Amino acid sequence: MRCQLKDAQIAAVVVTHNRRDLLTEALTALEKQTRPPDGIVVVDNASADGTARLVRERFPGVRLLALPRNTGGAGGFATGIAHALATGADALWLLDDDTVPEPDALAALLTARDRGRDGGGRPPALVAGRVVWTDGRDHPMNTPRSRPSAVPGCARIRSASFVSVLVDAEAVRERGLPIADYFLWNDDFEFTLRLLRGRAGLLCRDSVAVHRTASPDFDPGRRFFHEVRNKVWLFTRSRCLGPGERLLYAGATARRWARTLAGSADRTALVRDLGRGLWAGLRSGPRPNDAVLTDTDSEPR
Repeated sequence: MRCQLKDAQIAAVVVTHNRRDLLTEALTALEKQTRPPDGIVVVDNASADGTARLVRERFPGVRLLALPRNTGGAGGFATGIAHALATGADALWLLDDDTVPEPDALAALLTARDRGRDGGGRPPALVAGRVVWTDGRDHPMNTPRSRPSAVPGCARIRSASFVSVLVDAEAVRERGLPIADYFLWNDDFEFTLRLLRGRAGLLCRDSVAVHRTASPDFDPGRRFFHEVRNKVWLFTRSRCLGPGERLLYAGATARRWARTLAGSADRTALVRDLGRGLWAGLRSGPRPNDAVLTDTDSEPR
């Protein structure tokens, strides 16, 4: 097991935008891992707070991809994952810039990855870590539904977020990158659902990361447009779900939207964003990544 943990080439991918202080915490935590990643890729989505300079000066070993415009979390991860795949990594550790993993987080993910190999030696398509808020509670935004697993300390999952998830490089080469046109919200949901359709995915409870969001509560605000549009794209354009799953997830989404609207302090704005999102999602599908990410090519700096 020790040999497998050592020999696997792991690339960490972090996407950031105007959160220099949080990114500093995240990168410091990556450097302190008991089993550090073999490479770290930071995608800076055109930050205006000195993020790129900070990375160059304080973290010279990091591969910095400084993009000329903000491509959102979806475009950032599509860019960073594509770069990491080109380096020959065996697995990619995906993290938001406000994610602070505990020192043994990656080692635990890799142990679960090796224990979860199937009869042919193929690892799970992904292994997600346990995500907590700053007070230690499981973070409601990053706690997937799970079922029992034969792998000790793990549970089976059908999806995960981009907050500390280890994805198999071959699975990504087979199933494709995140869809950049999602910009934000549901890009990780669609991507991990796609990777896990017909494949195994695990939640490793021994791997813990703190998600330093402002609040653990769900408050979409103006981003509700992206939630609606992207869910419509997911249900109507993506092959990440089977027919039965599509109905199940669509029903759960409709109930969640109803609860969100009922509990909103600005229901008029959310209703407007709901209509805009439905229209945008039904009118056309997401553009190819090459079209969305044009003029964003960046050499590591």
